[in-house]
Amino acid sequence: MILRLSNRACVLSGSARLKSTLSTFFDEMGKAGIVLKSASTGIFENLALEDWIHDRVDLQNRSMLLLWRNSPVVVIGRHQNPWQECNLPLMRRLGIPLARRRSGGGTVFHDFGNINMTFFTSKKKYDRHRNLKVVTRALKALRPDLDVAASDRFDILLNGHYKISGTAAKLGRTSAYHHCTLLCSVDRSILPSVLKSNTSEVIKSSATPSVPSPVKNLLDVDPTLDSNTIMDAIASQYSNEFGFDSPVIKVDPTHEGLMPGIHKMAQDLQTWEWIYGRTPKFSVCSSIVVEDVTIKLDMDIKNGAVEQCAMEIPENWLPSEMVNEFTSTLNGSKYCPNETAVLVAAFMRTVSMTADVAVKIHRLCAGVVSVM
Repeated sequence: MILRLSNRACVLSGSARLKSTLSTFFDEMGKAGIVLKSASTGIFENLALEDWIHDRVDLQNRSMLLLWRNSPVVVIGRHQNPWQECNLPLMRRLGIPLARRRSGGGTVFHDFGNINMTFFTSKKKYDRHRNLKVVTRALKALRPDLDVAASDRFDILLNGHYKISGTAAKLGRTSAYHHCTLLCSVDRSILPSVLKSNTSEVIKSSATPSVPSPVKNLLDVDPTLDSNTIMDAIASQYSNEFGFDSPVIKVDPTHEGLMPGIHKMAQDLQTWEWIYGRTPKFSVCSSIVVEDVTIKLDMDIKNGAVEQCAMEIPENWLPSEMVNEFTSTLNGSKYCPNETAVLVAAFMRTVSMTADVAVKIHRLCAGVVSVM
């Protein structure tokens, strides 16, 4: 393991023989407080790093701050419904991935203009108020006249109105983490579009909804408040607040040797079963128009799969027998446009139908996919 000190930053990598895991390294440091910065900009690696620290590092007598940024991604809370929270078709067109974190809270858009901060402590020392004070004091140290304050919802507001930071948390048996965002220079031409669902009006769900708020970038207020400057200020303020002096340690969360099991953690976070399958049960009630014919569509979705599908279609447009075969094809399948398209294509190859009916089935499939 190489530990390279440069400009008060340590870089941990595995280009030399590994002598200890990251957890052992922290124990050997003997520090009561540690500041980490992730070398990755991948959401799944960074979420896995959070989980690895929470699960594998002794936090009973130690506090830790992790600073990280991601390439463009939409992140939903543990108990949320992605079809209700974001515009999945637009995200697919833009190549923006979706991730589900293990903490609660609402849906957020990350890009390089957003800073993520994760505060790790023992469960007994978990204190969101104190953590948010670190952030607001760091910002005021950079610009004393900046009007920033934490709200009762544990957001940070700019000028008492604009949300620049949101909060979520995970409380384990003995350890906890509180993480929050900070809008520095996020692409606001994309943010509102991807966080506006195209299907929320047709969904009935008990999933935790996000609370929309007006937002603003710190860079809009002061062009000197760039991400790197702010991260340095937060790291310094955190050290002052918790009374220790330690360099910022840069960690590569893709290194399995330093963090045994982290690859599996990252892989699990990328599975369809976790991102979509963990969605609380919901129903879809929609009317779709195909060839000027109004079709009522009702679906029950459980664990991200179609539990039951029913359609009301005029008999003179499509025979009920064909409708029943079509809906039976969807039952048990993933509530996913790609899988639906594949299943319907197979259905059309294996079921005898006229060219006219085939066209109707094709358009009916497009209508169903439109609510996915």
